Amino acid sequence: MSDFLVIVESPAKAKTIERYLGKKYKVKASMGHVRDLPKSQMGVDIEHNYEPKYITIRGKGPVLKDLKTAAKKAKKIFLAADPDREGEAIAWHLAHSLDIDINSDCRVVFNEITKDAIKESFKHPRPINMDLVDAQQARRVLDRLVGYNISPLLWKKVKKGLSAGRVQSVALRLIIDREKEIKEFVPEEYWTIGAKFLKEKEAFEASFYGIEGKKVELRTEEEVQNVLKQIKGDTFKVTSVTKKERKRNPAPPFTTSSLQQEAARKLNFRAKKTMMLAQQLYEGIDLGKEGTVGLITYMRTDSIRVSDVAQSEASQYIENVFGKEYLQEEKRKEKKQSNAQDAHEAIRPTSTLRDPSSVKEFLTRDQFRLYKLIWERFVASQMAPAVMDTMSVDLKNGDVLFRATGSKIKFSGFMKVYVEGTDDQTEEKENMLPDLAEGDEVLKIDIDPKQHFTQPPPRYTEARLVKTLEELGIGRPSTYAPTLDTIQKRGYVSLENKRFVPTELGEIVLDLILEFFPDILDVEFTAKMEKDLDDIELGKVKWVKIIDEFYRDFATHLEKAEQEMEKVEIKDEPAGVDCDVCGSPMVYKMGRFGKFMACSDFPDCRNTKPIVKEIGVKCPKCKEGNIIERKSKKRRLFFGCDRFPECDFISWDKPVPRSCPKCDSLLVEKKLKKGFQVQCIECDYKEEQQN
Repeated sequence: MSDFLVIVESPAKAKTIERYLGKKYKVKASMGHVRDLPKSQMGVDIEHNYEPKYITIRGKGPVLKDLKTAAKKAKKIFLAADPDREGEAIAWHLAHSLDIDINSDCRVVFNEITKDAIKESFKHPRPINMDLVDAQQARRVLDRLVGYNISPLLWKKVKKGLSAGRVQSVALRLIIDREKEIKEFVPEEYWTIGAKFLKEKEAFEASFYGIEGKKVELRTEEEVQNVLKQIKGDTFKVTSVTKKERKRNPAPPFTTSSLQQEAARKLNFRAKKTMMLAQQLYEGIDLGKEGTVGLITYMRTDSIRVSDVAQSEASQYIENVFGKEYLQEEKRKEKKQSNAQDAHEAIRPTSTLRDPSSVKEFLTRDQFRLYKLIWERFVASQMAPAVMDTMSVDLKNGDVLFRATGSKIKFSGFMKVYVEGTDDQTEEKENMLPDLAEGDEVLKIDIDPKQHFTQPPPRYTEARLVKTLEELGIGRPSTYAPTLDTIQKRGYVSLENKRFVPTELGEIVLDLILEFFPDILDVEFTAKMEKDLDDIELGKVKWVKIIDEFYRDFATHLEKAEQEMEKVEIKDEPAGVDCDVCGSPMVYKMGRFGKFMACSDFPDCRNTKPIVKEIGVKCPKCKEGNIIERKSKKRRLFFGCDRFPECDFISWDKPVPRSCPKCDSLLVEKKLKKGFQVQCIECDYKEEQQN
């Protein structure tokens, strides 16, 4: 008989914690929630203060039975679900099912699964925090009232299987609004003039700045020619040299949102995958002789706060490995975001001393890559700023002014470990200028005018959309990954080149919601709802009051929509080919993995065909077929012959519609970290790298 029973959510977590607590403790897993609102009905009693109707989740009967048996044998029960609203709600539901007094010291929380953190947390058990539970209940009830009222309307008026939710609808609106901006964008012409100069055998580059010391924007070729006519001869005089020292501070440690963004940029991970791997690192990894250890702190957080103990350990590591000069001179004051709950620490390694190379053999490739990212970001955040020497030089010929800028790293600081990524993937590169002084003369060796056109705003990547939702105060760390997953599964958007593109269905659904439920799509209204949920958590307001204020207005809109919303018929787009089984026209359909062709005589004929995308290259192997885009079982893009299986030619790199000038073999676009390079598959021929 165990003296104490500890209940957590997952078996991996249970295994890790049981090893730390010793023989008197039995640790079991509830496998997440044991009770929830029923799927078959709304499960909210609107007439009686929005009382939720909870039932045991299907399939959880045996789990609950096992927990009840173990509970009867234990002297005391501790509920150790995750340290957030969802975890508090799980603990509350377990307390209800196991007849545990919620006012007793039954709740244990910890930010990291390490021996010291676990032992310390069990010294300070507390009652269940009903404000946290109420905040979770309010979100659940709110989402039910929206989803279980609007979704059936969409099934009736558009098609079955659709859904509408507060956060997903705003995310969809952002994507569609961006698409409209792109379609309505009118490009504007502009020009730049680049030049190469020589100073005592040292070449450097500069760009046109202006006339008579004033900055001039070049809009037309005529303006460019006017500037070029004013340049007399090849000699330019250095009129100004400005040298400065600039400090660059490291990025703070990760929050849930910034982790999802950086993992997308640097590792090409989807938000869903990032959170799944982070969960594994948090719950514990078997490190051989060391046993199962949680490698990172709790991964659902909007805080950049770091404990004094973690900072001290990081400082010792930095001093020992890099030297004292790489330590922060003083603790940086990180600015807290206005909408951050700040309930937990930032995401960091549980021990800085456990560097990535020391645990690599115990991790999968993707677990290692994510852990390395988290470890490096945290260590860099505790290091000294980088110091850059910058130089700006003005070069004059008559009234025409060119400007050259250069920089070099004087002291690498945190950049020795990690540099934050950007959405456009540009990096700060060293650009050395020769030693120049006022009055020096330099020789112009080349001048290069270039025409450009302004570009529309880019479509949203997952990283950019998560960042925008966070900045607008929409949703919370735990909601981003499932939200992005839902709008794709419903067929509202598709991913093209890792960017969101709205579908016709998405636009139809958005228009209907916008017409009849404008508040659901109002960014400020949705952000206010998130703040209201935070106020419930802080005990400032009762959850029923917030729900009632929302529902009274919502019910009016709902009644109007049921009466006035017209049925929308989505006609299938003709594919322009006939079915090779029954001869009926084929149409385009949207499936889980994007568009495909299906017979219009469905369900009598169930013939389907993939959409073949040719790239304009003949097969180099059989000389008869055409190369087409294909996808592997894991949805990875590759290129193959359309005569497969007769011809088995495949290439992971995109073939180019011309032959190698050296050996006449196939050329392909070889992907690089930045851009691509055209290379021959047989000889050593390569072309200049493209961005």
